[in-house]
Amino acid sequence: MAAISVPEFSTDVSTSTPIPVPPGSVGLVSPQFITFNEPLRLTSGQVLPSYELAVETYGVLNAQRNNAVLICHALNASHHVAGISASDPKDIGWWDNMVGPGKAVDTDRFFVIGVNNIGSCFGSTGPASINPETGLPWGAAFPMLTVEDWVQAQARLADHFGISKLAAVMGGSLGGMQALSWAITCPDRIGHCIVIASTPRLSAQNIGFNEVARRSIISDPDFHGGNYYAQGCVPKHGLSVARMVGHITYLSDDDMAEKFGRTQRAPADNGEFHYGYDVEFEVESYLRYQGEKFSTYFDANTYLLITRALDYFDPSRNHGGDLARAMESAKADFLLVSFSTDWRFPPARSREIVRSLLKNKRAVTYAEIDAPHGHDAFLLDDARYHAVVQGYYDRIAAKLGLPERTQTKGVLA
Repeated sequence: MAAISVPEFSTDVSTSTPIPVPPGSVGLVSPQFITFNEPLRLTSGQVLPSYELAVETYGVLNAQRNNAVLICHALNASHHVAGISASDPKDIGWWDNMVGPGKAVDTDRFFVIGVNNIGSCFGSTGPASINPETGLPWGAAFPMLTVEDWVQAQARLADHFGISKLAAVMGGSLGGMQALSWAITCPDRIGHCIVIASTPRLSAQNIGFNEVARRSIISDPDFHGGNYYAQGCVPKHGLSVARMVGHITYLSDDDMAEKFGRTQRAPADNGEFHYGYDVEFEVESYLRYQGEKFSTYFDANTYLLITRALDYFDPSRNHGGDLARAMESAKADFLLVSFSTDWRFPPARSREIVRSLLKNKRAVTYAEIDAPHGHDAFLLDDARYHAVVQGYYDRIAAKLGLPERTQTKGVLA
């Protein structure tokens, strides 16, 4: 659905209770589920006979069909990029601070598409979906995936909407890898490539973190070789540990020190601590909470698939490790943003992309934001960061002849 006009209060259809709509929100949104029956040949050589994509759209596709922006998600996100889920008023889009009327990605001017990738667990075809050949969940038999496979499926989605060329493809982290892959593999179908807090390839350390996370899942007795659906169980312990490992890498040392320090939990009534291996420090409590929550809604096979797709991504692999040669096909203009304390995908990786583009005489805008929040900074409010993105989209709009930005935004009417 295109969430383009909502009243000051939307209505939760499940309770008929009015829901206040914050200023700049796209309002209540629901996904579309779009089926593709043409087989998808994957990088691995395997074939997905058919698949379904969960999609949300915001704004209006103009008559020229030239104002579309595709938002690509990171590991544990989904198609629900912005607005308030019609099925759960507490479920706010993961990039709601970035996308909406009058926001950096202005849905008064752009038609924004949020897509859930194949292999995920938020509505698109994935390991928990039914394998048409067996009538059972795919489980461990689901084909291996790459970033390039996702881009191929997303290109078909653009075809579905009748969009021959996207105004921009944008993503953070793994989403940024997808945007980069769009510029390389579909150079004539993308005007601007916006890569935030990302990298052209994972370091050995990052692959190592992913392997520890995967081992925690695969070693869980409830994993059952990936076919735990039939057993009526979930490898919660493994998923929880995987999330804890990942979460540590998303935060900076300074951010964790400020949030938790070495604060210990309240002592016993006699004022003495109980020495042992239970939760003792606040940071432990926080990580266990995040891990346990994650294990209640994310699919273990999906985690394995997506982290392996992260590992595989390397556009320079077929070019002797030369990223500049890999970028020769790109025709888009680029915006890259990195964050000073992001040690997972540090600024040096973004600068590597910038250098490869400059060697190819591509137009590049680069911003390195001094922010204390580590990798997660790309999801947070930062006036400098959002101003850079907003300014870049203003330039896109001007080039396309789109309406000027509305300067004052209140509750939608």
